[in-house]
Amino acid sequence: MALYSEKVMDHFINPRNVGVIEDADGIGEVGNARCGDIMKIYLKIDNDIITDVKFETFGCGSAIASSSMATELIKGKPVSDALSLTNKAVVDALDGLPAHKLHCSVLAEEAIKSALKDYYDKNNIEYDHSLFPDCENCSHGCGE
Repeated sequence: MALYSEKVMDHFINPRNVGVIEDADGIGEVGNARCGDIMKIYLKIDNDIITDVKFETFGCGSAIASSSMATELIKGKPVSDALSLTNKAVVDALDGLPAHKLHCSVLAEEAIKSALKDYYDKNNIEYDHSLFPDCENCSHGCGE
């Protein structure tokens, strides 16, 4: 059995939505000090719909594939769908990740939530703070 699914390999070799949105409505950046992965997500939002999403990821194949798949899962969707995206949904959409690479899907979820929080903050939109990661005090090292 292969270590990585065909979907992981496809999103690593042919990542979707790579790049920068210069006039992004929300930008989120997270990283994991233990493995060195860094993800940055850019969102363009119009009438509560994510009309465009781009990412920049410095990391392993699983990190790139997780970023790519996560952006595909939220593009064209309401903000509420993006807010409810879980790392498990990313892993499932990729047909799995090795256990030691699951943190990559967590980073993808957190980068999207960080970008949404930035959007809310920039636009003075009320939100439930408990829905967003506290990366400065998290347990898996993203704020280290």
